[in-house]
Amino acid sequence: MNIINQIISNYLNNKSLYIGEKVTMSEHMIQAAMLAEKTNCSSNLVCSCLLHDYGHFILEKPDDLIDQDKDGKHEDVGYFFLKKYFIEDVLGPIKFHVKAKKYLARKKKYYRLLSDASKISLKLQGGIMNDKEAKKFEKNKFFQNSIKLRKFDEVAKISGVKIKSIIEYKNLLTSKLI
Repeated sequence: MNIINQIISNYLNNKSLYIGEKVTMSEHMIQAAMLAEKTNCSSNLVCSCLLHDYGHFILEKPDDLIDQDKDGKHEDVGYFFLKKYFIEDVLGPIKFHVKAKKYLARKKKYYRLLSDASKISLKLQGGIMNDKEAKKFEKNKFFQNSIKLRKFDEVAKISGVKIKSIIEYKNLLTSKLI
């Protein structure tokens, strides 16, 4: 099975709820991609949004990690798996979307918008960035798109919303292969 068919199969067959939320992981990532499309983001960023939490598909029992107060580092797991297949401009925001949350959470207004599950995972991911870390992150090549992805990430948790099928993204995924 090639990687695109494997990704599509994972989306179609994984019905696990997104950790602590009322949507599945597949629904969450598709909602994030749809938000990127709605705001006319680049196709690279749409693809990043579509795959940003793919590491959760690879991790075994991500809910158990939360129960054990552990961070599964899904962003790294997903990045290292996907980098064999996808272009850098898709991978960068995936790799850095957790840093973007840590960066954005420095603002009280953003922190208050986080779901309870996001607040728990933020703590497990090392908490809010300090000023030195933030200045360094602002210089990252993928800073802007990581921030955009993270903002979509937080909003893309609405149950009962009509979403596209992962199959509708097959051509996009294929176009971003290396």
